[in-house]
Amino acid sequence: METTFVWFDLGYTLVYLERETWFAAYLAEQGIAKKLREIELAYHYADKLFMREYPGVLGREAATFFPWYLGVLNYRLGLCLDLHEQWGRLNELRTERRSPWVAYPYAAKVLEELKRASYGIGLISNWDASARQVLADTGLLPYFDHVIVSSEVGVEKPDRAIFELALRQAGVRAEECCYVGDNYYDDVVGCREVGMDCCLINRFGRVGIEEVQHEPVLASVQELPAYLHRKEWKHGV
Repeated sequence: METTFVWFDLGYTLVYLERETWFAAYLAEQGIAKKLREIELAYHYADKLFMREYPGVLGREAATFFPWYLGVLNYRLGLCLDLHEQWGRLNELRTERRSPWVAYPYAAKVLEELKRASYGIGLISNWDASARQVLADTGLLPYFDHVIVSSEVGVEKPDRAIFELALRQAGVRAEECCYVGDNYYDDVVGCREVGMDCCLINRFGRVGIEEVQHEPVLASVQELPAYLHRKEWKHGV
């Protein structure tokens, strides 16, 4: 069936934190040099570990998990640091920005391209009350026809109820939709429950998701328009 509506995750699908840069700056203060690529991969592995082993944790208050997460990150990088001091300084580096979330440079362009192609666009995100402000601050809010945020509706991915709520609000069927997100256990699993196609974002190919069997895997949403075009061509649309 032709795809008419595209739903997106928010964090690390459309927006990101410059956390690797902050981490590199902190290490430089400690006289430690690490390549940015090493730091990016360490964060990637930590993210995927927590997604797989501790569902939902990454969406909670940082104080409930970040020291633990930071320990994993340091282990991946071969570091032995004072976690309390490190966490405090990294938090200072983050809060120097009014809004630490940044849109990927191609995000608005992709959303604009989908709009021009007459796709409906929506958000289904496990996020706190700041979600709409993040969208506004990054300039992405005007592109969305519907915004479904877990903190507003009282249910989280992968619960099928949040997807069903989104479908009802948009007045579309799951078979008409494609979802795009970076968390296999929230996004792909949840989409399967309602029969929705899902593109999994993983910027390092199969690194960190070796245990899952799913297609398609895209490096970023920048690849999405071409994927949708191929899908429609394959089905003779």
